[in-house]
Amino acid sequence: MTRRALIFWVTGVLAYFVAVFHRQSLGVASLEAAARLDLGASGLATLAMLQLLVYAVMQIPVGVLVDRLGSKRMLVIGALVMSCGQVVFAFADDLLLGLAARMLVGAGDAMTFISVIRLVNLSFPPRRNPVMVQLTGLIGQFGAIASTVPIIGSLHAYGWTPTFLAAAALGLVATVLVAAVLRDGRPSAVHRAPGLKAAWMQPGTRLGMWTHAATQCSAAAFMLLWGYPYLVQGQGLAPATAGVLLSTLTVVGMICGPILGYLAGRFPLRRSWLVLGITGATALVWTAVLLWPGRAPLWLLVALIVVLASNGPGSMIGFDYARTFNPAGRIGAATGIVNGGGFLASMSVIALVGVAMDLTGDYHWAMAVQYPVWLLGAVQVLRYRAKARRLLAQLDEGLGEVGGAQQGALRAQPAD
Repeated sequence: MTRRALIFWVTGVLAYFVAVFHRQSLGVASLEAAARLDLGASGLATLAMLQLLVYAVMQIPVGVLVDRLGSKRMLVIGALVMSCGQVVFAFADDLLLGLAARMLVGAGDAMTFISVIRLVNLSFPPRRNPVMVQLTGLIGQFGAIASTVPIIGSLHAYGWTPTFLAAAALGLVATVLVAAVLRDGRPSAVHRAPGLKAAWMQPGTRLGMWTHAATQCSAAAFMLLWGYPYLVQGQGLAPATAGVLLSTLTVVGMICGPILGYLAGRFPLRRSWLVLGITGATALVWTAVLLWPGRAPLWLLVALIVVLASNGPGSMIGFDYARTFNPAGRIGAATGIVNGGGFLASMSVIALVGVAMDLTGDYHWAMAVQYPVWLLGAVQVLRYRAKARRLLAQLDEGLGEVGGAQQGALRAQPAD
């Protein structure tokens, strides 16, 4: 690990921290946003859903652009766009301006994580990649902590406009930092012609996409929008207690990250079982919460938070699949496919919960819409795991499910 690579990585992680702060800021301000913009459950869900839709739709084009333009340019543009979005949100007083603001936040956010993952993949050796990716997600999640209790406190103390103008200023700080510190080398020929189709044809890329979708969707919907209202309105918790639980989710996730990164690197043939275990545990604890008569006890809600905390780190395994099955010249495109799939699933859960809330007015029924998404994700993980294994068997590498992490032949071959 060179000093230069470490400095670049730290800078990229700080930019990701700010992006997560912007991304999560709606979730803890959801009740205030509903009152300010005069929104019901579906309207509130539309704000978050559109932010995620823009994020998800932009993943593949952004992945191609980061392979062409480099991480620095994309990080600078992303930070500026998110700051503009928060300025618009600070002065928004109707649904139209609110939608425009969250679209800008989603667009800038879409440019950030892929750019940082590209820095990791090109700066660190393959064996260290799983842990470095987990550390990237872990440190970046401090942005989620900064968007829970501090934003709730700022909204109550200073009001809507000053809070979101301060958020925009934080984005400008990130812009200056990235512009001053990062340096991108001149793109090589392979970077100027990334293989989007080849990345998609790799079964490992789609295994990564469904890994991200199956593991991320529940915690993302909880953190981005529905967790705070669910805990306050559905479970009767005080706002401060709900904020502490949301912060706890992030803190526990930061503990899970390095552990899962180590396990993924140490036992690469068992990565898909980690994914399926996380998905199954999430469905199980939600079942216990939803079937509990009346309001769930605090200990059970804490158990829910702890299990949800494994979702984000678990979804990072999807990016390791993308790295394993693709050469450096199309890492951005493959990462975009993986990330886009996860956020499309998260957007779907957010939208379905909003519709169910408007139809039933009951959080228990609304949260049950997650089950079909988990089931589809688990089935697809099993399906593409089998395809990836068949590909490796055909290549006669004899390395099992994902053992070709350092094999150039595997990276260069498309799936059948």
